Amino acid sequence: MLIGHIEEIVRYPIKSFQGENVAKTKIMEYGLYGDRSHAFKDETRRDKYLTITQFPEMAQYIARFIGTEKLDEYPKVEITTPTGEILHWGDENLTQEIQNKSKRMVSLVQYSPTHVPVGAIEEENILLVTDASLAALEQLWGETEVDYRRFRPNLLLSLKEKTPFIEEKWFGKRIKIGSAVELQLKRHCERCMIITVNPENAERNSSLLKTIVKNRNNHFGVYASVIKTGDLQIGDEVHLLD
Repeated sequence: MLIGHIEEIVRYPIKSFQGENVAKTKIMEYGLYGDRSHAFKDETRRDKYLTITQFPEMAQYIARFIGTEKLDEYPKVEITTPTGEILHWGDENLTQEIQNKSKRMVSLVQYSPTHVPVGAIEEENILLVTDASLAALEQLWGETEVDYRRFRPNLLLSLKEKTPFIEEKWFGKRIKIGSAVELQLKRHCERCMIITVNPENAERNSSLLKTIVKNRNNHFGVYASVIKTGDLQIGDEVHLLD
């Protein structure tokens, strides 16, 4: 059954940095190619990553791959800082800036293009939100337009029938995207303070999280696991399988 199409594809080459919108990419066994493949380890906390939770300004750094997706090595990762400076992953100036601003010692972690452990993503392979649910949440919140980037999804799905939160009825079912990719919808995404951070200026507003806690039992978006890998592009049809 046709349920919609892919409106946006977003991957995050560096964990907790702002991601990049791409026209097409590959779905690997772990999720989008290169998603959360690079990260800063927080050396002040055992086996933990530095994230927006500890350092909200991370949301203002924009990371993107420059070059062709390869399975033996990643393209160069380019970072645009909040001041507009262009740096690259591994640049000592970037590491020093992150340490100085966060007031934490960090180390760099980089995973393979063919294997990014779930620990870097922390949940399932893919996070999906729908346009209908975003519109409904905007009405519930009642303050301003809801920027979907706050929720850090991988896929924004434009529904054929604009039924808010219908995706929560698909748990246990599979969706097929394009000609090859299959995902299984698993469970709710439980929200945290990260959505309170405006990706434009890193300013905090707790009212959005309070709205979701009150009206949605702190759930927004759904997690999915990869069943079949393949190529993915904006505009791909999404079918709900029996």
